[in-house]
Amino acid sequence: MTSRPTAADLEAAKDRTIPDVVPPPDGVLFSGINPGLYSAATGWHFARPGNRFWPALHRSGFTDRLLHPSEQHLLPSYGAGITNLAARATAQAAELTAEELREGGALLEKFVAEHRPRVVAVLGVTAFRTAFGRPKVKIGPQEDRLAGAALWILPNPSGLNAHYTLDALAEEFRRLRD
Repeated sequence: MTSRPTAADLEAAKDRTIPDVVPPPDGVLFSGINPGLYSAATGWHFARPGNRFWPALHRSGFTDRLLHPSEQHLLPSYGAGITNLAARATAQAAELTAEELREGGALLEKFVAEHRPRVVAVLGVTAFRTAFGRPKVKIGPQEDRLAGAALWILPNPSGLNAHYTLDALAEEFRRLRD
């Protein structure tokens, strides 16, 4: 898709899934909460204009230039990949049930065991808390591991997350990269 999705495209994208971008062995796996309708309509992770994932990834030094979401296939060459806790697309992550997030946590753990990233970075502390039953988890590195991988919690890069500016997000991504 080269143009912006229409309202009809977004409506048709409800409950759709998009493929994972598998990281190289020993890479970093970023896990979003779930695809938004814009991402499901395009087939690209973090595709909605205003989402700050791609700019934060670049500003933190993970990539040497700002990638467009349509270039997500290049992420493994930068040592990274993307998946989601819940596969189905929704207009808002709040539409997901706690059960879906818990099931997604179990599936994420299997994905990590199979693909063996060095680090898993979950983008969304509230969703992580629900998915893994850890209500007190905070942003940053975790003592626990996930299927052998180091575990980080990063802020949700959605433009709706007013608690973090792009600079603050990039700094959290940089801490992970370092």
